[in-house]
Amino acid sequence: MKILLIEDEQELSLSILQYLNGNGVLCEAVNNVLEALEKITMYQYDCILLDLSLPDGDGFEILKALKTQGKEEGVIIISAKSSLDTRIEGFNLGADDFLVKPFHLSELLVRIQALIRRKQFSGNTNLIFNEIEINLLSKSITINQSKVDLTKTELDLLLFLIGNKNKVLSKGAIAEHLSGDMADMLENHDFVYAHIKNLKRKLKQSGSEDYIKTIYGLGYKFQE
Repeated sequence: MKILLIEDEQELSLSILQYLNGNGVLCEAVNNVLEALEKITMYQYDCILLDLSLPDGDGFEILKALKTQGKEEGVIIISAKSSLDTRIEGFNLGADDFLVKPFHLSELLVRIQALIRRKQFSGNTNLIFNEIEINLLSKSITINQSKVDLTKTELDLLLFLIGNKNKVLSKGAIAEHLSGDMADMLENHDFVYAHIKNLKRKLKQSGSEDYIKTIYGLGYKFQE
């Protein structure tokens, strides 16, 4: 799960980052419109947390840019502006949820998880793909009703592949999903191959069919 936080209140931004990262969420943060626009243009996220009051503009500019670029990221507005007009404008521009400051970080995490379930998995808490079953709340996986032990990275990778089933995902896209913009600083993306290899091995040993296909020269695809 990869999140972009757009928030200029330094203390709040740090609190959100620490809480989400401590709960297994890969979260990056920017504090202005310019950096936010650069991020959403270059990268793909599962969810964007968007403050409306930013030092060089307002969050509505970012919503408009997402719409113009045809981006499909879920957006949760986090703002002290709670008027009905503000909420309506946000939803009309494509926001999916609105959380009024101050809020509990635990509620923010639950809303993020619910939004991603709606966006990627039709709102289901149990994701079933043939013999594979994943509980999105407990982060547990079973194959033919037997528990499978995956690392956090392997589970994130599996969810990313299933959430984009029948699409070819490049090594770069997978590296970015698993490592955020740190992927740009790596000399290569060989670690993606290692995670794919380990995931395929564990699934096969547990009795799963081989759904992860290598598309030579392009990347990987999850398909029957």
